Amino acid sequence: MVAKTKYGDTFCVSTGKYTGRSPKDKFVVLNPGSESAKNMDWNDINQPTSPEVFKELQEKAVGYFNTIDKAYVFDCYVGASPASRKKVRFVHEMAWQQHFCTNMFIRPVSSEELENFEPDFTVVNACADQVKDYERLGLNSETAIVFNIEEGKAVIFGTWYGGENKKGIFSLMNYLLPLSNPPQLPMHCSANVGKDGDVCLFFGLSGTGKTTLSADPHRALIGDDEHGWDEDGVYNFEGGCYAKTINLSEETEPDIYRAIHTDALLENVVLDPNTDSPDYFDTSITENGRVSYPIFHIDGYHKEQMAGHPKNIIFLSCDAFGVLPPVAKLCPGEAIYHFLSGYTAKVAGTERGVKEPIATFSTCFGAAFMTLHPTVYADLLQRKLDTHGTNCYLVNSGWAGGPFGEGERMSIKTTRSCIDAILDGSIEEAEFKKDKNFGFKVPIALNGVGSNVLNIRSTWEDPEKYDEQAKKLGRMYTDNFKQYEGKGSIDYTAYGPKDMGPCKESTSICD
Repeated sequence: MVAKTKYGDTFCVSTGKYTGRSPKDKFVVLNPGSESAKNMDWNDINQPTSPEVFKELQEKAVGYFNTIDKAYVFDCYVGASPASRKKVRFVHEMAWQQHFCTNMFIRPVSSEELENFEPDFTVVNACADQVKDYERLGLNSETAIVFNIEEGKAVIFGTWYGGENKKGIFSLMNYLLPLSNPPQLPMHCSANVGKDGDVCLFFGLSGTGKTTLSADPHRALIGDDEHGWDEDGVYNFEGGCYAKTINLSEETEPDIYRAIHTDALLENVVLDPNTDSPDYFDTSITENGRVSYPIFHIDGYHKEQMAGHPKNIIFLSCDAFGVLPPVAKLCPGEAIYHFLSGYTAKVAGTERGVKEPIATFSTCFGAAFMTLHPTVYADLLQRKLDTHGTNCYLVNSGWAGGPFGEGERMSIKTTRSCIDAILDGSIEEAEFKKDKNFGFKVPIALNGVGSNVLNIRSTWEDPEKYDEQAKKLGRMYTDNFKQYEGKGSIDYTAYGPKDMGPCKESTSICD
């Protein structure tokens, strides 16, 4: 369908049954004796399947494509850094899915590149076909997203959701980069750069504000979701953006709103039957309405899509308990603790079955896409922080004044004011007070942020209820973190809520 927007006509598509990812249907081939069999963090996210099952699925996909009249092949790069990028080939039956990939990945710029293109990885997306005999194959449904690391291949069945293409390749990069020489850190984050070359990373799950908050009119966008950090600095994996459209308006999100014109692709957005204009406030299809568009639709984007080493890192948490302050400064040990914890809330619509925010711990702010053990990424980040002296902060884009259902969502103005203070360096001049529950430092006053909001406890009508909630969340942190005790090169347990003094001078990490 054609969608008529203020800045030009574009297309709007329906992804059918699935309006979000289908994480229970993602599998990785366990090739006995292989490197991936040894390195992969096998769990309920990285579910193993056999080479025999993959072979059967691959033959099924090839057979299916032999029955249809037309297929679309797109060769692209993942990674803006010529030294680090990977070559990927997508094969689709749906023209709009092919267009999605042209929006989201990096296009070769010359005919010579295409003539000599040899993919490192090939994805065959038979989205309209289903795996009817999934039980015999040990799968979970008629939908399947299956990766074979050794063969450099993947197949997709039964889901039209565009994000499966994007996030599948992200999972692949999360496997390959830490094992490269020298090791690189893949990150589920957005990134932008200031006029002086200062880079800021924004970590967070879908719905926490990565895309929104990194789209800053005073800074150039490097990328909105997936990046690598190598010896030269930060680089974007992608060539486009995949933004949520729920409640989108030009007043609140001008960069994203104005990017929706020719070549943008709306997914699962309701169109007004009389005007064909998108209604971003109508969530009758899903709360996970999306738009993909090439990054050059953003005015002032960073054309190189690469920059130096980060000056600041911001961990975004959508705190459904209403306990965390709007901003806190983290020492390096606390930064790794919160990186491994990845506390946030699953936001409605980004996964099947999620209708309201649910508190969750998603390691590295992207557990669904991490293919190695989380401490591999944590150790890499620790080394980067040690080498480059990057400042780290926790920002709560969730609730204040009470938990979800009682309090109110933190205003975008408050969150942006906190981030502005980080980016302009004024937060470093603030007076801080140590949070008695979590140990990190909270500024007492910041320009543009009410002191009552910075003191998150004071936003609650009943401070004792806040204390109960804070203790509850603290226990959730410590219970979750038990899985990392004694793992990795450093045990970061002491940097969480159990230890109210993690930044003493005697601790080497936080000196």
